[in-house]
Amino acid sequence: MNKFQRRKLNSLFKNNKAWAEKMTQEDPNFFSHLSKQQHPDYLWIGCSDSRVPANQVIDLKPGEVFVHRNIANVVVHTDLNCLSVIQYAVNVLEVQHIIVCGHYGCGGVKAAFEGHEHGLIDNWLRHIKDVYRLHKNEIDAEATEQKRINLLCEKNVIEQVANVCHTSIVQRAWKKNKDLTVHGWIYSIEDGLLKALGTEISESDQINEIHMLKGN
Repeated sequence: MNKFQRRKLNSLFKNNKAWAEKMTQEDPNFFSHLSKQQHPDYLWIGCSDSRVPANQVIDLKPGEVFVHRNIANVVVHTDLNCLSVIQYAVNVLEVQHIIVCGHYGCGGVKAAFEGHEHGLIDNWLRHIKDVYRLHKNEIDAEATEQKRINLLCEKNVIEQVANVCHTSIVQRAWKKNKDLTVHGWIYSIEDGLLKALGTEISESDQINEIHMLKGN
């Protein structure tokens, strides 16, 4: 590591110290309360893109939102990392809202749309290509490539909302009459604003019968 790189890293520690001092000045008990337990009402499933930090986007402090992020905010039923986060959020933290939030200008969605080879990540992007395949006629009908990619970003969020709802974790919570709603949102990097995509699911009756889990 050269001196320039070390200075950059050291600046992060300086930033951290300044931030901790600022939080303590605003609330002397902030960290003592935060260290004891967390009671977030929200689970945020978002993209790993560095321009879309969950807490800042919705202006919530540490401890107020539980977060899982991956490339293109995908929920896959073989992804034990994501499923473990959902289970902990629902069963232990008892969040009331799961927010799947995508964003316009998503590099993962763009890469899936364009179809170029990128290496290992191509296996992950296949999930988004499946979304494109399901909605290809509607997406291709858009006038420009940018509009087509934007629509694919939206369709991807809606599909991932469905995937969250299809998990045994969420369906069992609904069977126990837990107050739990899954939302689909999208964020614009260009103006910093969120948009709800009209996808709010709060009970098993709202999902496709094929995906309903029967029995106890």
